Amino acid sequence: MAKNIFRTAFDRVIEARERQVRRYVNGALLSFDDETLKTLGRRREDMVREGSSSFPF
Repeated sequence: MAKNIFRTAFDRVIEARERQVRRYVNGALLSFDDETLKTLGRRREDMVREGSSSFPF
C-alpha cells in the first residue's frame, strides 16, 4: 500500500531534522579532546566526515 503524500512529507521533515541534530551534536563533540571521544566510543575522523555545524543559541 502506497503512503499518502502527507505521510511522505512528514517522514522527510523528520529525516531532515535528524540530520540537522546529528550535525549539531557532532559539532559539540568535536570540542572534546581525543581521549574523551575515545571514552565515548567516537572517532574525530568519523565525525568530521559526517559533518558538523554550530548554532548561535
